[in-house]
Amino acid sequence: MTVSVRPATASAPPTAPATTAEPGLEARLAARLADMTVRLEEAAVAHEVRTAHLSTDPIDLADVITTPYTPGTIPAAALPPTYRTPVAALLERAQHRMEAGGWCRGALADESGAVCLMGAIRAEAHGDAGLAGDAVGVLMDAIRREFGGVPSVPAFNDQQRNGRTPARMLHRAAGLADARLL
Repeated sequence: MTVSVRPATASAPPTAPATTAEPGLEARLAARLADMTVRLEEAAVAHEVRTAHLSTDPIDLADVITTPYTPGTIPAAALPPTYRTPVAALLERAQHRMEAGGWCRGALADESGAVCLMGAIRAEAHGDAGLAGDAVGVLMDAIRREFGGVPSVPAFNDQQRNGRTPARMLHRAAGLADARLL
């Protein structure tokens, strides 16, 4: 095997590529800010074009936030029970009855079917005086937690101006009874 060796020749040194200075952090941030500003302006114009046909009439927030209470808006049978304990379920049913049939004061029930707190509980207890008594006790605890020294459930009911607070108290009492496993 023969090996041939070439004589060394002088060659030109390789040329280094031209180096360009990398932009600094401030320059990159300024470029990104300009890019984002352009994108946001384009998005704003596109939004204006897409929503130009929509009405801009002012809305009365009172119409949106609150609606007047109307008896019979929620049929009690249409709502599934939330609570599994008997007292909590009774209080929830009483709340649904009051919301569906209306609220009254001064009597257990009136001729239109509206009920007071005691009337709703008694109607939903279906004659079980022990269950109704337990429900009234929990309701009284819930009322006293929020309103202090109220002498009785009927007295509290008759002090109210509308059915919102009594219905809310039935809801709170149902949660309290559920927490107590009643």
